[in-house]
Amino acid sequence: MKLRSSLFACCGLLVQVFGMAVFLRGFFPVPLKSFGSAKAKLSDTPEEPVVGLTSNWTKLPSPLFRRVVIMLVDALREDFVFGPKGRQFMPYTRHLVEQGSSHSFIAKAWPPTVTMPRIKAMMTGRIPGFIDVIMNLNSATLLEDNLIWQAKAAGKRTLFYGDDTWIRLFPDHFVEYDGTTSFFVSDYTEVDENVTRHLDKVLKRNDWDLLILHYLGLDHIGHLAGPNSHLIGPKLSDMDNIVQKIHVELLSKEGETSLPSLLILCGDHGMSDTGSHGGSSNHEVNTPLVLISPAFRKKDSFAASEYVEQTDLTSTLALGFGLPIPRNNLGSLILTVLEERPLREQLRYLHLNGYQLSMLVQESIPAYEKDAGYKLFGIAQKSHGSWIKLYLEGNTSETLANLGKKVLRQYLDSLKFMSSSLSKIVAQYDMYSMIVGTIIVVEVIFLLIASTPEALGSTAEFEVPVSSPFYSLLFYLLCLMFAAIHVVVCTSTKTSCYFCNVSWLLAATVIVLISALQCVLLSTIWKRFTNRKPQHKSGATVGSNWSELDVVLLLGTFGHTLSLGASSFIEEEHQTWYFLVNTLLLVFFQDVCRKYFKASDLKGKSKKSRNPEDDDCNEQQTTIHGLFETSYYDQKDDKSKAHMRLGGSHEKWLALSSPWVILMFCRVLRCLNQTGIKWAHKPDIGHWLTSSSHRIALSILTAISLLLIFILVQRTCSSVSKAALALGLVGIYCYRAAIGNVIFPWKPDKDDISKGIIEARFVYIFILGILFTGVKDLLKSEVDSSDTTTNSRGLWEIYNGLVLLAALLLRPHNLPVLLFILMVQLIMTSFIWRILDYDAAQITIIYYWFGQASFYFQGNSNSIATVDISAGFVGFENYVELPAVFLTIFTTYIGPLLWAVHLTCYMSSERSRSESWICDHRHIKQLAHFHLCCL
Repeated sequence: MKLRSSLFACCGLLVQVFGMAVFLRGFFPVPLKSFGSAKAKLSDTPEEPVVGLTSNWTKLPSPLFRRVVIMLVDALREDFVFGPKGRQFMPYTRHLVEQGSSHSFIAKAWPPTVTMPRIKAMMTGRIPGFIDVIMNLNSATLLEDNLIWQAKAAGKRTLFYGDDTWIRLFPDHFVEYDGTTSFFVSDYTEVDENVTRHLDKVLKRNDWDLLILHYLGLDHIGHLAGPNSHLIGPKLSDMDNIVQKIHVELLSKEGETSLPSLLILCGDHGMSDTGSHGGSSNHEVNTPLVLISPAFRKKDSFAASEYVEQTDLTSTLALGFGLPIPRNNLGSLILTVLEERPLREQLRYLHLNGYQLSMLVQESIPAYEKDAGYKLFGIAQKSHGSWIKLYLEGNTSETLANLGKKVLRQYLDSLKFMSSSLSKIVAQYDMYSMIVGTIIVVEVIFLLIASTPEALGSTAEFEVPVSSPFYSLLFYLLCLMFAAIHVVVCTSTKTSCYFCNVSWLLAATVIVLISALQCVLLSTIWKRFTNRKPQHKSGATVGSNWSELDVVLLLGTFGHTLSLGASSFIEEEHQTWYFLVNTLLLVFFQDVCRKYFKASDLKGKSKKSRNPEDDDCNEQQTTIHGLFETSYYDQKDDKSKAHMRLGGSHEKWLALSSPWVILMFCRVLRCLNQTGIKWAHKPDIGHWLTSSSHRIALSILTAISLLLIFILVQRTCSSVSKAALALGLVGIYCYRAAIGNVIFPWKPDKDDISKGIIEARFVYIFILGILFTGVKDLLKSEVDSSDTTTNSRGLWEIYNGLVLLAALLLRPHNLPVLLFILMVQLIMTSFIWRILDYDAAQITIIYYWFGQASFYFQGNSNSIATVDISAGFVGFENYVELPAVFLTIFTTYIGPLLWAVHLTCYMSSERSRSESWICDHRHIKQLAHFHLCCL
């Protein structure tokens, strides 16, 4: 059975999407059954363990604090409080940390380090999964047991002001609230003032028990300008003043109540060196946790802050507030908070925390009796019971004290072990579904690679073996084998697998699909080896009918696809693309050298041996070299021949130096933005430029980059578009100066900073004007299909409009990346493509490689922490969802997108010059599907 290449590619893409969906179903795990909506109750409180006697302590301990204020500063890094910036900009807080009645810790936040999962973690004590990153955009009501629900059930009155994510998570839980949007990152002043304006009245009132304040300004500054911005210092000073206001007011009311108050200063997550968050770097996961209360002993000297888990706050705050610990809590009690309490109370608190964790272990781990933490907790309970017996008998000997310390250590160790065990299983990945999805994806990729020669052939058809007896038998055997594997996995596994719970009809369909793909793949590979044509040797080949470029493109694409099977290669994928692009440039240099230095010798020899009939035959012959339809030296247009005649001119040396110039650009851009995981914390040029002390250097670089961008882009612009482009680039500089990234030469006052709304909208007008001109030309060319010039001009206008939009959205220090893209594209079209007769298939893959490398040159990575969400708010006063999403996606993928659009423009221009050079439309469609699958 034969299929058209376009239909075959579409079917492959659909199967690929299905395989990815199956893989993601296993990668984003469903929470454990125990993590439901059930709530902890006061009636479930265990009695104090005692041996042979009846305890007189059967209820929860009395609260330690009358009032609690949680001041959560979004994206507050630990070094913003405990480091040099804290000493400089937060003097009052540092004084409390070093000499006041406080306890300070470094709280570790588990990835993903975004706001909504971190709020969940602090209120429920559970570690959220990566699926919560998606839920972060549209937070639903939190149904799990949490502190806010427990406080309301206990009759506590809770007030909230700040990020409206809390209001969506806990509707109807606050007696008074005022939410602020967390998406409009251009606002870093009013968003905090709307929280602070309530403090004067609220702190004087006595009708509340829990006050939660969530400040967003620091996070917004990080997204806009990074952690080294000059805006960070004033914002930290504002936060320090608020801490002082709250603390002084709470101290003034201490005599009115019998219990002390508690002020908690914390961050939900940190901030990366680029100002974003979501990943697992130290600056993103380490946050300050400062507990301030008169109940704590004053410090004589400052000691280094110890590390705790962010989830430890849940159990500590619950017991300190006299509430049951949330049922799904994984955190351990911070014992330092109880240092002033009697030993019996400390043991009682630890017992309650251990009992809650042991119940969770029983529900979550099938063989819980073998868990080390669970067994140690049983031992600690027995020792605790013996200690209580001695205590109630009035024993005051040293034995009692030593036994109490032993029980304390046993409880702490058991809490640590049980928490660790639960943390490992809280995000259970469905490995079976992940393996099934991976098999489907890999089979489709290999099939598309193996079928490319047929798809790009003259018939553009692919033959599917459906009638071969051998493959029919193989198909049945594979179905039986995979069915047997399915039965074995589903009957032997102790965990829940998605495919083990679906109907047999769906499971059988997937088994048939995998078996059929494997048969088709084996058949295609076998045909490749049995139907190989005789090899033709030439200067452009390496002992086969594949050119050296074909081998590099094939091995590079195939090798990159295989590398995605290892997490380390995914984390450092930029290194793969940097290596591939550098290798590609060396191949360019070799081909250019061969073109100029070897082709002349071949030409001299051919004049003596060649006859006109052979020339006519050679010109008409076309051969598919391996996977690609190449014609290195058999097909030459007039311009290529002209370059051959100019072999000794300056253009020859420009062509020879072009790969090395591009290689130099790549090396410089690698130093611009450190990315990945292992070396992301290393200093780079971008960090140096974005520091507040180097604004003049950044301003000069921005101005030069914008000027060079105009020079490079204006070549393909109409007269009107040139004027719009020039004014738009001037407006971009004014926008960056308005928001404080760069300085005006005539107005260097950095304090005069605005949101740049007017300047950005000014640029948007010119962008839309250029895009409108391009669309108008494209529509005009549709009327006359033979008018390829107007069509090409319209595509170039659209490309120029996208370049102007990219210049507006990119941060100033990343403008050299855009400049690099434009210069490399100019060099390739002027000195490489015109010299070397690469076909459209090869050039398409080359463009794809450079697009991927440009993605990482921007500082992007496979971590969500590198997504620059501030671009979605350029020119907007309020959060508008669709434009914000579009602009954020466009900014993230500027590199690949500009390379793809430039490829379309370039091929459109070449169509009018050499129709035989351009691939058929079906070839382009096949290559597009191939690239999507490899991506």
